[in-house]
Amino acid sequence: MNTFKYLAIIFLGIFLYSCGSNSGQKKSDFSIKTNATKGNISNNETLKLSIENKKNHKIDSISYILDGNRIDEQASLQNMKLGKHSIEASIYFNNEVQQTTTALTILNSALPKVYTYNIINEYPHDITSYTQGLEFYNDTLYESTGQYKESKLRKVNYKSGEVLKNINLSDEYFGEGLTILNNKIYQLTWQKGTGFVYDVNTFEKLSSFKYGNSKEGWGLCNHDNVIYKSDGTENIWLLNKDTLVEESYIQVYTNKGKIVGINEMEWVNGKIYANRYQKNGVAIINPNNGAVEGVIDFTPLKSKVTQHKGLDVLNGIAYNPNTKTIFITGKRWDKLFEVEIIEK
Repeated sequence: MNTFKYLAIIFLGIFLYSCGSNSGQKKSDFSIKTNATKGNISNNETLKLSIENKKNHKIDSISYILDGNRIDEQASLQNMKLGKHSIEASIYFNNEVQQTTTALTILNSALPKVYTYNIINEYPHDITSYTQGLEFYNDTLYESTGQYKESKLRKVNYKSGEVLKNINLSDEYFGEGLTILNNKIYQLTWQKGTGFVYDVNTFEKLSSFKYGNSKEGWGLCNHDNVIYKSDGTENIWLLNKDTLVEESYIQVYTNKGKIVGINEMEWVNGKIYANRYQKNGVAIINPNNGAVEGVIDFTPLKSKVTQHKGLDVLNGIAYNPNTKTIFITGKRWDKLFEVEIIEK
């Protein structure tokens, strides 16, 4: 009975606080109307805005803000990032001003193209490696593996599968993606909110860094001194190469909606190629707006590796600029596939 009374007091307190916190808020006399369908609009459309004037005030002027930038009543979405956005309107009338907001989701206008592949070569791969990150640097393959008490950072001869250099992570860390920039290896861990920086030649740990708004570490890639980080959601974060601070992000969307589970990533000819966790395909993502412009179906590859109890999903994608080909593997796969991508 005492427990029941205690809980009742808590919930009553929450209720009273909620009521009190809203008592001072005045409902706006205005609302924003858009030409979006159920809040969704394609990026090839022109956004059209107007105000519903609920009390017929004499409006002097209206200011619209989309993601911090002022826009007109009609605005092109062609150069906008995809995903969820907020529109704020400031309405000036009778020496007063009121604000109102509405949500908007920008979708890609085009369906993703569908690609397939040809296998060029097959190479041996450590069947015990729970592959999380894969990247070429100076024609040498680097790999990050996961699982508690099994996580590693490796330098590998991709043709023979020989491990040229290896360090084990502390048992408390679950290794995730990696990328290499300016002779430094950046490696994520999963749920500890911590990443590590190593010297690419010696594997000496140089420093560590903390995540920002992204709660987990999944995949990494880089281009033009920007590091891209996935966290298992639809978000890909852009990190400052010096501070490793998350400065902005893109949201991964198709013409239908968001794509979550963005995992291991690779920069390939101006696009981000990304594994999706528990999926057999790779998404080709526009790094400027987050649009999924293509998908590659790698489903048949898993049947070409040794079938065993620990066999897990497709994960691991690396582009070799010397061969101009892509390398694909999976978690506890005993093969590394060199492939060329073909549009269906």
